[in-house]
Amino acid sequence: MFSQKIFIFEFVSGGGFNQVEIPSSLFCEGYAMLRTIIEDFKNLGFHITTLLDSRIKFLSLYMKADIIKSVELEEDYLQKYTTCVRNSDYCFVIAPEFSNVLYNLTKIVKKNNKKLLSIDLNGIKLGASKLETYRFFIENEINTPKSYSIPFNGNILDLDFILQKFDQINSSIVIKPDDGVGSELIFYFEKKDEILHFFESSNKITNTNRKYILQEYIEGDPMSVSIINDQPLGKLVENGPKILSINAQNLQITDPTMDSAYLGGFTPVDQFEQLKAQIENILKGVDLSTFKGYFGIDFVKKVDNSLSFIEINPRLTTSYVGIRNVLEFNPMDLLLTQKKKLQNFKMIPHKFSEFTQIKLKYDGEYTSGEINKLILPQLINLIPEIITPPIIMKGVDKNQETSYSCFIATKSNDIQSSRHRMSQITQIFGKFDFRIIK
Repeated sequence: MFSQKIFIFEFVSGGGFNQVEIPSSLFCEGYAMLRTIIEDFKNLGFHITTLLDSRIKFLSLYMKADIIKSVELEEDYLQKYTTCVRNSDYCFVIAPEFSNVLYNLTKIVKKNNKKLLSIDLNGIKLGASKLETYRFFIENEINTPKSYSIPFNGNILDLDFILQKFDQINSSIVIKPDDGVGSELIFYFEKKDEILHFFESSNKITNTNRKYILQEYIEGDPMSVSIINDQPLGKLVENGPKILSINAQNLQITDPTMDSAYLGGFTPVDQFEQLKAQIENILKGVDLSTFKGYFGIDFVKKVDNSLSFIEINPRLTTSYVGIRNVLEFNPMDLLLTQKKKLQNFKMIPHKFSEFTQIKLKYDGEYTSGEINKLILPQLINLIPEIITPPIIMKGVDKNQETSYSCFIATKSNDIQSSRHRMSQITQIFGKFDFRIIK
């Protein structure tokens, strides 16, 4: 379709963390998004350039990019990033919202007058702040949990304010960064004693340069809706945004003694069409034109089937690796297609996909280098559902747990056949001396 050049950048796997220690799990998730989005743009005929952290350079074998530039440890990745932007026609940026990372990277694209296919600056600015997103939901009369900015008392969060709001809300709460990503640093509390104990004994909230919010905890099923929006700036359109899929989320956030985590999910959810109609009805009068392109909205489906909207993710999200498996068309084609052709796309998932990060222990005798060269090609051949092959970071943190991380997305007719396939995958890993530990 195109012979033009596109630069696709994913922050975690593309060198953004090259000066710090980073867990394999974060590289694993970032690479999964990078690999899938590259493949989809390649299938549209683009000439693709990307960056890859030198610690996972061996994974370039499994990417369909035309040019892959390595970012070495402690190298200035921004210099390479900017050069790649200047040498491209189009850019697609995947990065976290915290510390204005996504905003600043996108600003470089805009400054160089390149065609941006990810979310623009105004959408990033709104979605990056959970408090601003809360206000946006309130202004549009969308059901959302009560949220408050937590003031500081000196250099620490104001505990009296937190306890006061806990009493006012009179239910469980979560505390999280205003610019947090995924399930990063989300702390859940049911009782006042838990809050007091946490702030007396924990040093998990130590970065006082970040703002934190206190939010009412909503009971129910955590989900997300993935959207591609072509709404003109400042205008409402009759049919509203295009819902690609609705995804179940597997979150670990209800224990303040453990690190919060996003563990994956599946798509589409049960009663997809009914839920889709419900969300479309909520969004039909909302001006979402600042979010032009692909973005996601996290929400909770409560026991009474009502919905509470939590936040907006102004970027490609991990669930995309499953969504692309359940649709009959290439989702990235929607970013480039004229409106008259949209009717050719059936916006109803026809398959089922379970996407998850898996932790593995290797009990065999091969070295990590031998695994990369000899074992991984065989595994990928036998398990095409593998998006990120088992990786372990070397030379990053001597105390880091020596487990492998990989990311898998199934493609099946229903949840039963997906679970059966996951069982087969576990057996295949076992034949190569990999044991699933999480």
